[in-house]
Amino acid sequence: MTDLTASASQNYTVEMIEEMTAAYTAAPTRATVDSLSESLNKPVRSVISKLSALGLYVKQERVTKAGAPVVKKEVFVAKVQETLGAEFPSMEKMTKADLERLVAVLAS
Repeated sequence: MTDLTASASQNYTVEMIEEMTAAYTAAPTRATVDSLSESLNKPVRSVISKLSALGLYVKQERVTKAGAPVVKKEVFVAKVQETLGAEFPSMEKMTKADLERLVAVLAS
């Protein structure tokens, strides 16, 4: 963070920065960013950029439609290979659903 990006600029006054800092520190969520965007009449990306420059913005974790954290295929492949004690290069070509089922079967 530099003094230039963290201080008041042509786009953000000191009061706006203080409001953003207080609101986002109290509730660091995307809803807070959306609310700040509306109240300050600024694009959401601009608010996120300013919060990032201030060192406050925390990236939201990706989740599936069901709300579970996203797990990459490589994690499942590694679990299977570790359980079986051997490497299977072609296993990476399996679908994620099949890998999940295989991990579940091996774990039981």
